Amino acid sequence: METGLITCPTCGKTNRVPAAASGRPRCGNCKQGLPWITAAADDDFAVVAEQSPVPVLVDFWAEWCGPCRTVSPVLDTLATERAGRIKLVKVNVDQSPRLSSRFDIQAIPTLMIIDGGRVLARQAGAAPAAVLRSWVDGVLGASHA
Repeated sequence: METGLITCPTCGKTNRVPAAASGRPRCGNCKQGLPWITAAADDDFAVVAEQSPVPVLVDFWAEWCGPCRTVSPVLDTLATERAGRIKLVKVNVDQSPRLSSRFDIQAIPTLMIIDGGRVLARQAGAAPAAVLRSWVDGVLGASHA
């Protein structure tokens, strides 16, 4: 499992954020919630995504996929806007065939929202930022009411 470097959107300091942790990542300087953006694969998905203390937005993607490249920065922005409340986990389908099979990924990008190890929603295809924002907030609002 990797540890990523995340720049705090509040104060600009760089923080080390592990792929899996029991709490929510906070900036060591200003103590604000940090965007939690990481990658997972066949061997660490359970720990990174399914055992996450916060809901997870999973992005199944591939390097060769144009729509995946289009939607990726939108997802990064969503994770940054919801720092401390969601975790964005990116799964490269070419490097994770077992996960692709397990979740029956037929098209990419495919997005899923997982909370407590349970898939709450999924959608395939690249959608505009406003549609993705509404989808994420609608699913998480309904499950966290």
